Amino acid sequence: MSLQEILDGNVRAGARLMRDLDDRRPEALAVLKQLYPHTGKAYLVGITGNPGAGKSTVVDSLIAHYRQAGERVGVVCVDPTSPFSGGAILGDRIRMQRHALDPGVFIRSLATRGNLGGLSRSTFDVAHVLDAMGYTRILIETVGVGQDEVDVMKAAHTTVVVTVPGLGDDIQAIKSGLLEVADVLVVNKSDREGADRTERDLLHMLDLRAHGERKAVEIVRTIATKGLAEGSGIRELAMAIEAHRDRIWRGPDAEARQLGRTSAHLAELVRALLADRATKAMAERGGLAQLARRVADQESDPWTLAENLVASV
Repeated sequence: MSLQEILDGNVRAGARLMRDLDDRRPEALAVLKQLYPHTGKAYLVGITGNPGAGKSTVVDSLIAHYRQAGERVGVVCVDPTSPFSGGAILGDRIRMQRHALDPGVFIRSLATRGNLGGLSRSTFDVAHVLDAMGYTRILIETVGVGQDEVDVMKAAHTTVVVTVPGLGDDIQAIKSGLLEVADVLVVNKSDREGADRTERDLLHMLDLRAHGERKAVEIVRTIATKGLAEGSGIRELAMAIEAHRDRIWRGPDAEARQLGRTSAHLAELVRALLADRATKAMAERGGLAQLARRVADQESDPWTLAENLVASV
């Protein structure tokens, strides 16, 4: 693949580069480095929330909305990896099948490969490729693992947290972690009983925990299964995202926020590289199981072994 193919929006070349980046191929990383000066034009929207909230349906309807407005849309869907097979279901492509033949939409599914925080380590890389290919709106849908899923905030300009009525006492599944990262809160399936209470609970939690700009979080009701039909709330959600964009990313603090996003990306790259080197160092010493055997047999303590590994990285 050539650099120009990616910049021209060649879908096959882009898909091949994304696959190679996910496989951590050095030649793909070299292409990504060349692409970087051509990025920075896309707006990234993170969609997160608890499992079963309808995130994929919300994303599907947002795609339709942005396509109707003439925007090219890139989608990154992160699915959990099986701890047994190492594979992933990647079911989001099935839910978004109606957009599969649209040349203005590119959907890429990624497996977490054991990463915590709801994002695959390749998410940043794939988003950069989509940006360079000319997709002006990039939607990142995360695994949906609950309170710990806050890394999406580091990658996205605007983070949308999706919840639904009936999740238990005081919307237990959306406590402080997810609430703190939300720029827009969505009560999906709002035709269900309990939607009023869910919205009240969210407002109450914002009042208790929010400070400064976090109190400006907008709450939008949606019925995403209606698509763009009247009463679906998708247009209102898109308006809330744009309002956040105007307020935060086009204001005086935009440069500082961009620096924060770049710092988070750099920190993630450093962690990933150190993890790779630590894995290699363990393999050179017989592997993790062999090292664990030494600890189990009390030939060494785990702290010394860990320090020696880190020192050799």
